[in-house]
Amino acid sequence: MTIIDYGSTPPVAALQGERANKSHLANYRRVYQSSELAASQEMDEAQALERYLAMYDELGAAHVVVKARDVETTFGLKIRNEDVAAFCASHGERYIGFAGVDPLKGMAAIRELEFAVRELGLRGLNIQGFENQLAINDPRLYPLYAKCIELDVPVNLHASINFSTQSLMKYGHPLQLDEVMVHFPELRVIASPPGWPWVQELIGVAWRHPNVHIGLVAVRPKYLGVANSGYEPLLQYGNSVLQDRFVFGSAWPMQPVSRAVAEIEALPLKDSVKRKWLHDNAAAFLRL
Repeated sequence: MTIIDYGSTPPVAALQGERANKSHLANYRRVYQSSELAASQEMDEAQALERYLAMYDELGAAHVVVKARDVETTFGLKIRNEDVAAFCASHGERYIGFAGVDPLKGMAAIRELEFAVRELGLRGLNIQGFENQLAINDPRLYPLYAKCIELDVPVNLHASINFSTQSLMKYGHPLQLDEVMVHFPELRVIASPPGWPWVQELIGVAWRHPNVHIGLVAVRPKYLGVANSGYEPLLQYGNSVLQDRFVFGSAWPMQPVSRAVAEIEALPLKDSVKRKWLHDNAAAFLRL
């Protein structure tokens, strides 16, 4: 089955700054240790990039989304738009870049987003609000939401727990997204990861607002079918009223891509829904 991977970080130093052990995300390495170890077994460090590209060849991936990120003001980290654009340009149409800008930089961030879309060819905006220490409905994000509508590009918003002990969980609460969508109904959003431990709230927001999609990113798909995991409602609604709004992303190297795809294929979903989750919904959302 052809797939689109909505979240993947290539093994290129310029795109992996967040993986430093002393970063504000060091606690993520503890939480995802076993899953990341499984992913690393797919790769030979000496040929990491070649193996990475070959992995998506073997999977028959139609597209892979690579995201920039700017949290310089809060944590001194920036995955540059120029580096993401250069990677995508170097490795063909399979790779699609999202811009990252720092909302705390004010007008500079808005100008950088416009440059990234109009000049670098990036296709969306990535905001990890807990890293910027901003809630989804913080007014400092509103100019960027308006600019996304003007540029006709979607935004990826972190809408879940985070494991950084230097930020607050509440920044990712999906009920804040409801307020944003009331103010910006034209905004195209993927909320990812999928809302845990506020899964029901995210489902409610997506059901209310047809421009909200749910990104199955950075979570093992098998847990959607595990009783009491907290993810079970995603399976129910993703197989029915919200089947057109679920988008798969591996978050590689947080987990092996092939394993994540296999786990979706093993879920008790209609075959047509599996195709939507793995490819069709992302293709429609990204207007491919």
